[in-house]
Amino acid sequence: MLLQPMGDTAVVVGFGNVIGATTLEKVRAATIALEANPPVGTLDIVPAFTTITVVYDPTLRGGYTAFQARLLACLKTVKRLRRGMVTTLTIPVCYGGEFGPDLGLVAQGAKLSERAAIASHTRPKYIVGAVGFAPGFPYLAGLPLKLHTPRRSNPRLKVPAGSVGIGGKQTGVYPQVSPGGWHLIGRTPLKLFNAEEVYPSLLKTGDQVQFKAITAEEFAAWT
Repeated sequence: MLLQPMGDTAVVVGFGNVIGATTLEKVRAATIALEANPPVGTLDIVPAFTTITVVYDPTLRGGYTAFQARLLACLKTVKRLRRGMVTTLTIPVCYGGEFGPDLGLVAQGAKLSERAAIASHTRPKYIVGAVGFAPGFPYLAGLPLKLHTPRRSNPRLKVPAGSVGIGGKQTGVYPQVSPGGWHLIGRTPLKLFNAEEVYPSLLKTGDQVQFKAITAEEFAAWT
């Protein structure tokens, strides 16, 4: 682990530069430990692909040096993840058509039929590398190489909630209506963010996701 200051209000805890399951497991385990026993002065904990940013109150006595010491003491208590601490979520998706207007373009770039592109997208178990951009938006690592597609040159001003997109090497889900530059291949009726819940985001860094294709009728009947 490498600790570095970020301005005068945060510490970045780094776990190397390699994005993958092993690093994300370390990030998730450290996040759980920090959330269970946050160092005095902690204001926010933000996990990502290879780092955790811990925001603290700079007015506390000792400033960065004292907070870093408390943070290190907490991180020494980190243990390996136990089974059941990582969620595996199946996300139903209606692909193509009005739900995924860019599916044909993605399939064409991959030199696949639309059906084969859908099969390729639903095959892997993805890992949530980070949650951000918009509340509850999961950046999912593990997209098959053939489906890698550069972001749109002209982002959409309004992407429907639940849209499943591909941006570069990653896939993800737009939890709310928002602008977006990813290619849209489908849409899920599943709600990934609910501000009224104690834990608003359905997914956390390190969780696993698998997509499941559904029909338009199943989408309409979803409750």
